[in-house]
Amino acid sequence: MKNGDRLFVRIDYRNNNKDFGNNDFDDHIGYLTKISAERFFIGGGFENKKGGMIIFKARNLNEAKKIAENDPLIKRELYTYEIYEWNLVLISEELRKL
Repeated sequence: MKNGDRLFVRIDYRNNNKDFGNNDFDDHIGYLTKISAERFFIGGGFENKKGGMIIFKARNLNEAKKIAENDPLIKRELYTYEIYEWNLVLISEELRKL
């Protein structure tokens, strides 16, 4: 990872009107694991809110939206999301090595 990489932040919000099935979260993690092998990816849930955040590389906003919309939790309308392009300005030496 380096300065100038096009990073996107996806904020997820739980849809409280929908119930989770047995495999929904596993399908979500499986999808993210597959995608993370192709690009930088970091994510997790918020401790005090029903939702989470994911940071990842994409070529442009359209590709970032496609990645988000193919997530099983989004496809099944269990979560909604907002996505932002994030201008990376500062990066630690440890992350530069990735």
